[in-house]
Amino acid sequence: MGYLLVLGVGLFAGMLSGVIGTGSSMLLMPVLVMLFGPQQAVPIMAIAAIMGNLGKILAWWREVDWRACAAYCSTAVPGAALGVRTLLALPPHAVELALGLFFLAMVPTRRWLARRAVRFSLLHLALIGGVVGFLTGIVVSTGPITVPVFMSYGLVKGAFLATEAAGSLAVYGTKVAVFQHFGALPLHIVVDGLITGSALMAGSFAARYVVVRMSARTFKLVVDGLMLSSGLSLLWAAAR
Repeated sequence: MGYLLVLGVGLFAGMLSGVIGTGSSMLLMPVLVMLFGPQQAVPIMAIAAIMGNLGKILAWWREVDWRACAAYCSTAVPGAALGVRTLLALPPHAVELALGLFFLAMVPTRRWLARRAVRFSLLHLALIGGVVGFLTGIVVSTGPITVPVFMSYGLVKGAFLATEAAGSLAVYGTKVAVFQHFGALPLHIVVDGLITGSALMAGSFAARYVVVRMSARTFKLVVDGLMLSSGLSLLWAAAR
């Protein structure tokens, strides 16, 4: 029953992420934490995120902005490696607490970023990438930050979805490699990650055929709602 729940939520999360560019980790993490524990949930989600982002890249392959992706990854990849090393040194209870507080903090942070109509350059993407990569190494996903970052560079629709996914794929690939290096990626976690990722990948492909008529206001409310519900769920798990 646990795997059926993961597959069902993963399919919906993959479709949602394929439409608005984020949300899969925020939906899945509370479920994974409750089923597998916080420290196992992070590498499982990292493997699943690789497959989900690969699905988005394949669906929008021709629209990837490789220059923007390279600028972002130049600092995000080493930042993610440092973030994972920090995560492995933290106790499980602290991980749950950090995850919950981070998601809640992203609600006002995303709104603050959205109010600043600033056009980002490749240099901005490189400067922001290191910070976002480090945070992603610790808290699983920073999609609510990368959404306004890549959109501020001028990417929209398929170009945004594909480029953000390409950058995230490099970051999550780094996370998995570091987990493997420190022995935090046993076979059962890899299997659980592949099962979860298969649902995300299917959802990413299905999202391409969804007629997207979502207004900017609805998009913002959906992202905020996901962060709020996921943050409260993780704080509840930490308080048990």
